[in-house]
Amino acid sequence: MALALLSVVLSSVALGRPTSSKSPSTITVTGSGTVKGTPDTVSFQIGVSTAAASAADALSETNTRVRGLVASLRASGVAASDLQSSGLNIYANYNNRGNVTGFTASNNLDVTMHSINKAGAAIDAAARAAGNGVQLNGLSFSISNQSQLLKKARIAAMDNAYLEASQVAQAGGASVGSIVHITDQENVSSPPVFYKTSGSTAAGLGSVPIEAGSQSVNVQVTVVYSLK
Repeated sequence: MALALLSVVLSSVALGRPTSSKSPSTITVTGSGTVKGTPDTVSFQIGVSTAAASAADALSETNTRVRGLVASLRASGVAASDLQSSGLNIYANYNNRGNVTGFTASNNLDVTMHSINKAGAAIDAAARAAGNGVQLNGLSFSISNQSQLLKKARIAAMDNAYLEASQVAQAGGASVGSIVHITDQENVSSPPVFYKTSGSTAAGLGSVPIEAGSQSVNVQVTVVYSLK
């Protein structure tokens, strides 16, 4: 499936009339080709936050829960290389009088899964293993191999750029010649993500529904053609 969005910008040189033997007339067009593919990789951040009377106790309890979290994710098929610690924090809690009432420690894991159909069960199991205080921060999807999608998007962008240049050149009494210059820019947009949790407790989590949807891969080309 390919969509094309095009805009055209004429160069300052008059169509079909070079200003000198060293400066041929040109036309510049910018085209955008878009194709959609199905994501096959999902990334998310999951972690634990624990409050206790002392910083040491809060950190110790968080460490225990994170170890359970890691073990659960590994059992769900997540490779060690796809787990990365991030966001380790310890901070004091205060009441409305400014007195310290305890401490909170949190630790998060950045997780990448290459089987989207297993991600919901993995998140559910990890949340149950971590217990109360589990935190899930969003999901993002990607396509691991975009080479074929990019190829199709480039072809669509170039075809439409040439068509547009030809139409404008013909209207100006000229025709399109050879390509003088091409600038290529890739862009990948992520689809919206929907998931549900019930509070922050593991007991409230059911099977986590995850829909990958589709993802757009866009290539924009700016092409300078000579005119004849």
